Amino acid sequence: MRPDTPADHNAEAERLLRTATQYPEDNESLLLQAAAHLELAGDRESASSLYDRLLADSPERPLLVKALQAANLWEYGHEAEARALITGIRTAAPADPAPWEIIAETLESHDELEASHDCFTTAITLLLTPGDDDVPYDTQSLLTGRHRVRRMLGRAHDNWDALADKVHTAHASISLDELHDPNRLWALGSNNPAELQAEIARLRSELGSYRSALSRPFPVAVLHWPEGELSELLTAYPELESEYPTHTAHLTDIEASLRDLSSTGTANLGIVTATVPSYEAFAASEQSSPSNADLLPQYATTLAARGKAVAWPPAKGADCWCGSGRAYRGCHGTPLHG
Repeated sequence: MRPDTPADHNAEAERLLRTATQYPEDNESLLLQAAAHLELAGDRESASSLYDRLLADSPERPLLVKALQAANLWEYGHEAEARALITGIRTAAPADPAPWEIIAETLESHDELEASHDCFTTAITLLLTPGDDDVPYDTQSLLTGRHRVRRMLGRAHDNWDALADKVHTAHASISLDELHDPNRLWALGSNNPAELQAEIARLRSELGSYRSALSRPFPVAVLHWPEGELSELLTAYPELESEYPTHTAHLTDIEASLRDLSSTGTANLGIVTATVPSYEAFAASEQSSPSNADLLPQYATTLAARGKAVAWPPAKGADCWCGSGRAYRGCHGTPLHG
């Protein structure tokens, strides 16, 4: 069961902190989860201390930690400090959509709608290419959030709103215009059964989206072996050669698998990078041999659950996931590799 009470959240935070001492390589991911549970428990000061602890340790995603810290600080009376952090994040213009989403929603929740709209718009312009309907999963919420804020501001639809509608209707039967209608609150007090039934349908649609997100807290991940690691793996465990005939074929299979999953409507896709020592440790924990090919997808899922996945497709202008150093669009992101 998911934690539901402050005591449950505190207990889960304590468990995560203990786990972080056992697995220091996953320290950042585990401490972020612990801080989230402390916030849900209402212990925002302790959550703030965890964010400070992470920032002092030079985290992999410092702007994400700063965004979470800003949102948390504002909620318990440190508005000036929160605003300073938000300004710094906006100036840094991260290529990671998560900090943008957090600070934009923080501004929105405190009725700073114009500033929120500006954050959403800046992020989308930075991360997406106009006219490209291939929107990475972790960027879709930026489109949805911007659409919601624009409806509250009474702005007319633009091209980004149209793209938000298109992405949303691919997974839901009720349009964003209905979900984000500022007049929906009136329906809750209506005596008209038809209006109430329509509102129930809209709420069910929103709940379905939330449940879908909660049911997949980490990406559906595909395993990537860098060339040196794959060579070491096959030298030690030649039984796996049928899975990986060549490194080039392995890279091509990764891109093809992800595109196939995307084409069938699977969202939140990612890639996890494997190493031989990590895989051998995983096999030992499963009391199995690393030569057992059935372990490979389980290993990928475990890495993703530990926060090791990188979202696919890469963001606009980002390097290819394969490690070539070339832009994704000029490497495995070209139709040639489809």
